[in-house]
Amino acid sequence: MPSPVPSSTADDGASAPKPEKTETAGSLARFLLSIALIAWAMRSLFIQPFSIPSGSMLPALFIGDYIAVSKWPYGYSRYSFPWSFPPINGRIFAGLPKRGDVVVFHLPSENADLVKRVIGLPGDTVEVRGGALILNGRIVPRRPLSPVAMPISPNSPCRVIPPAQPDVVERGGHPYCLYPALLESLPGGPSYTVLDQVDASAGDNFGPAKVPAGRLFLMGDNRDDSLDSRFPTDEGGVDMLPLEDVIGRAQLTFWSTDGSASYVKPWTWFTALRARRIGNGYTGPAR
Repeated sequence: MPSPVPSSTADDGASAPKPEKTETAGSLARFLLSIALIAWAMRSLFIQPFSIPSGSMLPALFIGDYIAVSKWPYGYSRYSFPWSFPPINGRIFAGLPKRGDVVVFHLPSENADLVKRVIGLPGDTVEVRGGALILNGRIVPRRPLSPVAMPISPNSPCRVIPPAQPDVVERGGHPYCLYPALLESLPGGPSYTVLDQVDASAGDNFGPAKVPAGRLFLMGDNRDDSLDSRFPTDEGGVDMLPLEDVIGRAQLTFWSTDGSASYVKPWTWFTALRARRIGNGYTGPAR
């Protein structure tokens, strides 16, 4: 008489596919975790994208520019990482920015990430008189340029600081806003275009002030429309920025939109593209 088949054998046969399904789910979870870790490492250690929300760095950076920010040149702090985790004290692998570098940094007083240009390093004495920059007792050379013509678009109106009046011209059927411009050349550093809209603005006279150890003095290129190190944090400014608040160095613009795009209309992502901005650097005369 044949022996009955043990129930355990039947159960094993019925449950055989389950380990395979579990393995498949586990493989997918490991794959997604690997992708997340790679993305975290790229953003935290190498390159982070950043969008420009204001015109304080005109004409080097337009509202609607998307820039690549490199993390490694200055080392890493807690602000290098998403949600400031891990909470590093100070900086590791620290490197000092150079005068003229455009840096992205975290401003704790506003809980916001901002972008400005490095003007003064620790130990430098910075002064502004009548809008002219004075570094370590010497006037930083500036020469006049032709007015910069900024294209007017939905995200870039012709914003001026009173008492200046908008100066709008039409070129090729498109409106442009003209701004008075100068080419400023830092000692031992780069040249770059600054906008000087009005005389005797709030930031046209400052200091002299010595940059403390572990701090930076930053300014926006749009000098009359930038709350930077010339202003204390309780006035909405940056004051002397601690080095540990620096996120990274702006490398180049990889995308730029004029603000006319709609997320639900993908074709407008390209009609709004300012293609000539792609690959743009942040030194030399504005283009």
